[in-house]
Amino acid sequence: MQTPARTRRETDISTRSSARPNATGFATFDLPLPLRRGIEAAGYDEPRPIQTETIPAVLAGRDVLGLAPTGTGKTAAFALPILARLLRGERRGPRALVLVPTRELATQIQGELQRLGHFTNLRSTTLFGGTSIPAQIRALRARPDVLIACPGRLLDLLGRRAVDLSAIEVLVLDEADHMFDMGFVPDVKRILAALPPRRQNLLFSATMPDAIRGMAEQILHRPHCVELAHSTPPPTIDLALYPVASEKKLSLLRHLIDGEGFTSAIVFLRTKRRAKRLADQLCRLGHRAVALQGNMSQPQRDRAMRGFRDGRFDVLVATDIAARGLDIANVSHVINFDVPTTPDAYTHRIGRTGRSERTGTACTMVSAEDNALVKAIEKRLGAPIERRSPSGFGTPSTPRRPAKGSGPRTEPGDAEGGTRRPWRPLEEPHGAAAAPGKRPGRRPRQRGPARRRVRA
Repeated sequence: MQTPARTRRETDISTRSSARPNATGFATFDLPLPLRRGIEAAGYDEPRPIQTETIPAVLAGRDVLGLAPTGTGKTAAFALPILARLLRGERRGPRALVLVPTRELATQIQGELQRLGHFTNLRSTTLFGGTSIPAQIRALRARPDVLIACPGRLLDLLGRRAVDLSAIEVLVLDEADHMFDMGFVPDVKRILAALPPRRQNLLFSATMPDAIRGMAEQILHRPHCVELAHSTPPPTIDLALYPVASEKKLSLLRHLIDGEGFTSAIVFLRTKRRAKRLADQLCRLGHRAVALQGNMSQPQRDRAMRGFRDGRFDVLVATDIAARGLDIANVSHVINFDVPTTPDAYTHRIGRTGRSERTGTACTMVSAEDNALVKAIEKRLGAPIERRSPSGFGTPSTPRRPAKGSGPRTEPGDAEGGTRRPWRPLEEPHGAAAAPGKRPGRRPRQRGPARRRVRA
């Protein structure tokens, strides 16, 4: 792998574990009995590769840089050794801090900590925006052992002097590449300045952009570095490109989610407005769909995620807010309604399926204007992606607006059972959305000077 450039601190790139040679499974790590019981109750049998390669180093107190695709078990890789460390020490308030980019990931990590630590008396709490600050302050007064926080809300609470980080022994930066994509670098640096200088640092990421490399050089001391192949998707994911005209994407989407082997899908779009609109369209056409996008309140986002996990919805229409770190069982399909704008985004999106060695399908709809993006993705993968063309969907074309005065048309997909409604384009112009309340392609009415009504 390409490790961070050497500085005054030597970088250890060994990936050999120091596990006990005569043990098997999770017993290899010699974890405390309460954690072994938690592992068994969670249904974990054998450690995943990222866990085998990192847990011994974390238990030994080493800094760790872990690079692995999403869905490979990174959360347990840091959760188990952190819980083991906290069980050995004195309880004196927050001793571990996990920084994450999104609220959904924070909630997911807390759930994993609670599941693995079920037979311990350790407590954790989440800190993120969109929820009550007084409630979070009350939770902090209970002196939890682990904080899982988004940078913005943590800084807010630090400014209010409501959180004490002086006893932090372990810092985890999870989904670090996404954190930097979202512009959290200044916030992370301010948080680092508030932490004790002597601490263990763990950095986990799916990719290694320059920003992550620079941060690793600054905060990791002689790190134990592990890299699992991340440019190639897991063999459990079936990849396919679907060349399709923009106006036929909704019909193709319905064809895919009505197909054999479908249980649930995450459908990705680029913009919040279009994600909401597509979810509404699917609901009107009889599908159990829900949107997940940044304009939703935290309770709305929680309800959407809970409904999708519980099976009340089988289609989650999302922006890239859902592409990182979320572990949702039994997602059979990831469907890129819009081609992701970077190869890294493609990797993260398709990683929502085929998790934990399950099989999954990743479908990407492509139009003529997406050729450059597709080439960049295939270059990163090192191989072309199979093209598939279901009968009746044709090849990409430029969408045409209806001629003026041509009468009402049905929306794409109506021939498959939808109700007839006045037509409007499913696809908005790339790079700019139509103004709210205005129909694309219609000129504003030209109003002349007011005319006075004359009585006869």
